[in-house]
Amino acid sequence: MPGPLTGIKIIELVGIGPCPFAAMMLADMGAEVIRIDRKPRPGAETPFPSLGTKYDVMARGRRSLALDLKHPEAREVVLKLTEQADILLEGFRPGVMERLGLGPDACHARNPRLVYGRITGWGQTGPLSQAAGHDLNYIALSGMLHAMGRADTPPTPLLNLVGDFGGGAMMLAFGVVCAALEARNSGKGQVVDAAMSDGSALLGAMLYGLRAHGSWLDARGANMLDGGAPFYDTYACRDGKFLALGAIEPQFYARLLALTGATDPDFGKQWNQGRWPELKAKFATLFATRTRDEWCALLEGSDACVAPVLDMAEAPRHAHNRARGAFVDIDGVTQPAPAPRFSRTVPEAGAAPATPGQHSAEVLADWGWPPEAIEKLKTFQVI
Repeated sequence: MPGPLTGIKIIELVGIGPCPFAAMMLADMGAEVIRIDRKPRPGAETPFPSLGTKYDVMARGRRSLALDLKHPEAREVVLKLTEQADILLEGFRPGVMERLGLGPDACHARNPRLVYGRITGWGQTGPLSQAAGHDLNYIALSGMLHAMGRADTPPTPLLNLVGDFGGGAMMLAFGVVCAALEARNSGKGQVVDAAMSDGSALLGAMLYGLRAHGSWLDARGANMLDGGAPFYDTYACRDGKFLALGAIEPQFYARLLALTGATDPDFGKQWNQGRWPELKAKFATLFATRTRDEWCALLEGSDACVAPVLDMAEAPRHAHNRARGAFVDIDGVTQPAPAPRFSRTVPEAGAAPATPGQHSAEVLADWGWPPEAIEKLKTFQVI
């Protein structure tokens, strides 16, 4: 793969959620990422039925080495791999890797330049560090969940994008690349402690600034960006499909009114917050007069800031997404393409996800294990 991280070698201790997503991002950019999978156990159940199949999109682009980490020889395999690696990624509860004999101290003893990336919900320290949790819990603690939802309703459970992937995986990927760049100058590795609760709070930096200024209310559905404003919301169309309206700036709002033929003088009171509920009702009535696609034929691509709300079947077919190559097909599975874009070191989506252990012998051979050592590991069921 010709991406900008070509030449970087990464060991991924496989978990679920943000750690695989971070590893996918790094592999998409050209890094060689070796997945250390758990040895498959007959009858093992998972709430994620796509894991280990071609539908496990976050596992794309990597080879898989399956190890029984309870076996001392397996731990030695991991330690030897770290001697050649630039980065290690793990997403277990604090203390798990240390109990396996694979904590930062053990790995840095083998490779002082190693960047040791850790992703957890609450972080490696603090009173909640040992508690279980999920995305919803982490964004609750960050203050972000309280801000999401309609007025006079409980906070809305969201897709796990803010905590797991935005506040977690992306912060981990950013952190380990930062540390790897620093290690080139210092010759020293370090531990990157990425917490989903920390990252979720950071994603809210602008909102915390607005709140301190007095421009953001703690009440849900009362602000410009949380569905309180009539010009920043979604509206149902005649066919039951939806439009996303984001005409914030006065010139864009004026263009919206001109293109829709909204001549009611009340529409001119864009920033009168006391009139927002009334204006929302008027926009709802207006957009219900045509189908979503009829409105898009009139508004999409203009400065009215209107887009269709697409489902996951429609999004890959949209003309803009097709032109950008925003989605790719890997082994019959449509999925998002690598992002962002690069002008020279253009990344490509990697191979289909590997089954656990698919490349065990191949990986070890490529990383310097002699054939007799590999056969020994097979004999003792380490791999």
